[in-house]
Amino acid sequence: MSFPQPVPPSWKDLGKSSNDLLGKDYPFNEAKLEVKTTTPSGVVFRVSGNQDSKSGLILGDIEAKYSNKAHGLTLTNTWTTTNTLKSLVEIDNQLAKGLKIDVNASVTPDKGTKGTLLNLIYKQPGVHTRAVLDVFKGPTITADTVFGRDGFLVGAEASYNVTEGRLSRYSAAAGFSAPEYAVTLHGLSNLSTFAVSYYHKVNRDVEAGAKAIYDTKATTSGVSLEVGTKAYLDDAAFVKAKINNAGVLALGYTQSLRPGVRASLGLAIDTQRINSISPAGEVPHKLGANLVFEA
Repeated sequence: MSFPQPVPPSWKDLGKSSNDLLGKDYPFNEAKLEVKTTTPSGVVFRVSGNQDSKSGLILGDIEAKYSNKAHGLTLTNTWTTTNTLKSLVEIDNQLAKGLKIDVNASVTPDKGTKGTLLNLIYKQPGVHTRAVLDVFKGPTITADTVFGRDGFLVGAEASYNVTEGRLSRYSAAAGFSAPEYAVTLHGLSNLSTFAVSYYHKVNRDVEAGAKAIYDTKATTSGVSLEVGTKAYLDDAAFVKAKINNAGVLALGYTQSLRPGVRASLGLAIDTQRINSISPAGEVPHKLGANLVFEA
């Protein structure tokens, strides 16, 4: 008996469980504040600002998002401190079932730069495909497709430069995804870089994962390896830890202070230079924080 197949993840979400485990909730590169509010009419406002720990620059943006679920329409406008204006228009499940169209445009008046991306996303049981047209760059068409059946996933991505008439980039991936674990193998950058990731939900309170990357064009030989774990202390707090083969240990702690208020702390320690300072006078350890308000 054949069971209905779920919609597989998109190309960019292949290996997402492992990437989120190893990449999110470690705010040691910045100090960030984010505030989200929702009006009675359903308009969501988001204001965020962050200071980069290395450059010291403070960047921010203000975003307004309006959704009309009855007509599948979402409009998002963003204004950044670099004077970049962004607009995103999304139309979902209106022209055909499973088809989503969005137009993402941006302009920076000071520099005279602009960009527009036209995205077509089509989802059905067993297949998830996307096509992106970069109007001003190239123009370039990027397409990717992921097929899934009984937990097995196979996907590919390719970019075609219309002006030059050539294939500029291609990648492939394969994996297996189950509720408790997932394994994904990527061949990226014209199959010159290979990455394998693993995620395991050990139990309801503990998660573990790892990722290895081998770049055939890298000047240094060897494989980059990173392993990490996440443990829930209770319903409102969790801790994360990861370490890579360069000896950098990262720690993260996230706490829900109250409904709508979440704080995160991050620390990165270079275990090979515990008490040393780099020749440029830079301390090898990093500390950061992230505070989010939602109302």
